[in-house]
Amino acid sequence: MADTTGKAEPTWEQLLGSNNWDTLLDPLNLTLRQLILRCGDFCQATYDSFINDENSKYCGSCRYGKSTFFEKVMLESASDYVVSSFLYATARVSIPEAFLLHSQSRENWDRESNWIGYIAVTSDERTKALGRREIYVVWRGTTRNYEWVDILGVELTSAESLLSPITPNGESSTSNKDDDNEKTPKVMLGWLTLYISDDPKSEFTKVSARTQLLDKIKSMTEQYKNENPSIIFTGHSLGASLAVISAFDVAENTSGNIPVSAFVFGSPQVGNKAFKDRIEQHKNLNILHIKNTIDLIPHYPSQLLGYVYIGTELLIDTRKSKNLKDSKNPGDWHNLQAMLHIVAGWNGEKGEFELKVKRSLALVNKSCEFLKDEHFVPGSWWVEKNKGLVMNKDGEWVSAPPADEDLPFPESV
Repeated sequence: MADTTGKAEPTWEQLLGSNNWDTLLDPLNLTLRQLILRCGDFCQATYDSFINDENSKYCGSCRYGKSTFFEKVMLESASDYVVSSFLYATARVSIPEAFLLHSQSRENWDRESNWIGYIAVTSDERTKALGRREIYVVWRGTTRNYEWVDILGVELTSAESLLSPITPNGESSTSNKDDDNEKTPKVMLGWLTLYISDDPKSEFTKVSARTQLLDKIKSMTEQYKNENPSIIFTGHSLGASLAVISAFDVAENTSGNIPVSAFVFGSPQVGNKAFKDRIEQHKNLNILHIKNTIDLIPHYPSQLLGYVYIGTELLIDTRKSKNLKDSKNPGDWHNLQAMLHIVAGWNGEKGEFELKVKRSLALVNKSCEFLKDEHFVPGSWWVEKNKGLVMNKDGEWVSAPPADEDLPFPESV
C-alpha cells in the first residue's frame, strides 16, 4: 500500500530516530510502520521458538537452530535475514520461573541458563539491495504474563558497571554508588542482574549475556565497517527492558558513531532520571516505545520508586480496532500481536482504525483469545504438533528428539 501522506520519504537515519521521529508518528509514516512491524515480528519469533514445557529436557532453550530459525518461525521474507548468534542468560539471585525456566528432567540440557534472544543481520543480498548492513539484537520477554510482576526485585541499583569512564560530553563519570545520590544513573536490579550475570558451571553462560553481546557487536561492526552498519535493539515486556539497557550499553561502550536504536513494545520502566539523562547524551542513540494506552506494565515498577519514562512514545490504543473484544484481561492489553495489529492500522488518536499494510488477523490469537469470535480463529493456536510427541517404532508416544541442527550448542566466545 502506498504512503498517501504526501511527505518526502524519510532517510534511514530519520527512521532510526535521528530527529526523535518528528513528523513520522502522526500520521504514522508507512515505512516506519513497516520497520516497527518487522521489529515486532522479530520479538514474536522468540516466543514462537522458546521451549517452555518443563516436561521437556530442552525446556528453557530455543526449539530451532540458527540456520533455519527464521524459516521455521515463518518470518516474512525470511531469506533477507540471518541469525548470527544466540544469546543466553543466567542469574546469581532468585529470578521467577516466569522468566527463567528449567526442565524437570535429570537430562536437562543446562540447569543454569536460558536462551534469552539472538543477534541477526541482513543477508548479503539484502544488504546489497539496501546499501546498508542492518544488525538486529532481539531479546525474549516472559511467556507467562504477569507472574513476575510482584517477584522480581524492583529496587534501583547503580548502573556503574555499564558506564564508560568518560561521559559522551567528555566529562568524568560519577562513580558514587550511594543510593541516595540522584546524580547516579541507576537501573532496576532485576534487569541488570539478568544482563551481567555469568555462571562458570554452564557452558552457555561462562560469560554474561552482556559480554556475549558486546563481543559479538564489536566483531560485527568491525566486519561490516564499510557497509554502512546500524544496530537496532528490540524486545517486548521484560525483553524491552533488556533492549533499552543493552542499547545504552552498546552506545556507551562500543558503537562509536554507528546509529543505535531501540524499538520496544510494552516496556516496563528501566531506570531513574540520571540514567535517562545519560542516555540522552548519546546523539546516536534513540529509543521508540510503542505503548498501548491501557497497558499497565509500562507503569511498573512506579515513578514513586524513582523510575521515569524513557524514550519517545508511540501511544496506540487496542480499543480502536473493531476486530478485538472489549477485553478486561490485562494480559490482552499487553499482548504483542494485539499491539502489532493496531500498529498495522493506526491512524492516530483521532483517526479511524484502518489497515495500512497487509497483516493476517489470525496472528492476534497466536497466544491469546483477543479476536472477536466472529472471525472463527481459535485461541492460542501456535503450538508444536502433538506438543512435541511422536510415535516411536514400538508404538509408544515419546518426546521427539531435536534435529541435529536444532540442538542447543554453546556459542564460541
